[in-house]
Amino acid sequence: MGQEASKPQPGTKLRVIGAGLPRTGTASFSKALEILLEGPVYHGGTQNCKGSSFNLKSWISVLEHTPIRSPEDEKFILDRISKLTDGYVAITSAPGHCFVPELMRIYPDAKVICTVRNPEAWDKSIDAIATASLQWHLRFILFPLSPMRYFPRYLSTLAAGRWAELYNTSGVPTKHVGTQVWDRHIQHLREVVPPNKLVFFDVRDGWGPLCDALGCDIPKGIDFPQVNERAAMEAFAKEQVRQGLVRWVMILCTAIMAVWWSWFYVI
Repeated sequence: MGQEASKPQPGTKLRVIGAGLPRTGTASFSKALEILLEGPVYHGGTQNCKGSSFNLKSWISVLEHTPIRSPEDEKFILDRISKLTDGYVAITSAPGHCFVPELMRIYPDAKVICTVRNPEAWDKSIDAIATASLQWHLRFILFPLSPMRYFPRYLSTLAAGRWAELYNTSGVPTKHVGTQVWDRHIQHLREVVPPNKLVFFDVRDGWGPLCDALGCDIPKGIDFPQVNERAAMEAFAKEQVRQGLVRWVMILCTAIMAVWWSWFYVI
């Protein structure tokens, strides 16, 4: 997760489809792309959690049309994703990684780059995030906050829609993801992306392989970005819980004052 949501630049064309699963260095990858491509990157986690509610609400509507059952579903998904990604040089992380075929139709000249890491390490990392995200009380705590009041519904529609379709999962959010999702994702990419357009990239390898894939020179005097995604997500989650509890206290105090005022002056 990045620090702030990116702003689209009108006229900017999307050049990279980030196909890596969450927790594969997508935040560092996004920062690197911003430097190399000199434009804003649509990092799903950051845009959904720190951008306007339009993002989460739009992805929910997209996911509600998956699996695709009609030409109307397909048209809706393509139109909505096109609007979401217009003005960005790249899209990375979830849920964009689930819509690589659609993104390739919208941006046929874009390079598909999948960030990777050790599958077992990824499994432990994604399980930790899933466990934190699926605590039962979060739906209540986050309800007064925008855009996060939509986050629980987003997780449910993602799990029931494209995630279950691609990875053969149960269709409900789960605290344990499993390396079978990793294996199926890599297999899916090899099935839908032409070999000459697909690149697998480990952010630990730095500028060299990424610049080779994009045909860019290595930036002089600039270290490859290293964003601690887990620390950023944990700090963000704690702050959202704090803000949610504060908001509920304000709501309850206002309600109590209204009842007292009504009782005192009316009764």
